[in-house]
Amino acid sequence: MPTALNMALDDPHMQAAVKRSSKLLHKRALLAGAASAIPVPGLDWAVDAAMLSKLIPEINKEFGLTPQQLDSLNPKKREQVQKAVTMVGSVLIGKVISRELVIKAATTIGMRLTTKQLAKYVPFAGQIVAATVGYAAIRYLGEEHMKDCIRVAQKAELDVPKVDIPRLGYSG
Repeated sequence: MPTALNMALDDPHMQAAVKRSSKLLHKRALLAGAASAIPVPGLDWAVDAAMLSKLIPEINKEFGLTPQQLDSLNPKKREQVQKAVTMVGSVLIGKVISRELVIKAATTIGMRLTTKQLAKYVPFAGQIVAATVGYAAIRYLGEEHMKDCIRVAQKAELDVPKVDIPRLGYSG
């Protein structure tokens, strides 16, 4: 199964969007993993939901797939994107991200989250397992979402927003 970066290899702007999204994803997954290790009932679910509700729109933005970005497209291109979203089957692209949407997405990894809940109450080793599973669950959801964004952008022939990357060099 290819990674998001592998899927974007033929497009340097898509690669850049994947790399920026991956950095965001890694940071958020680390925070979610840390929260998972704390044996307070429900804390990790609340943190996961908060992380995802901020992360998903940021990833969408990197690929030009926020509701605002889609509204700025011409009607024909917007229709192409909507068809691509339907074909890919994503519930998180081009929509305002609500708690309900995050919960719907999280059900795809429900078993991992249940394992995390149970493991955190086993002293020390359980907290490590819970943190690892918490990190992996958020990481998995984010990676799958990036892949969906790539598929939609490719199917709709959507240009990924270009971000100027400062060149390092010396003038002399």
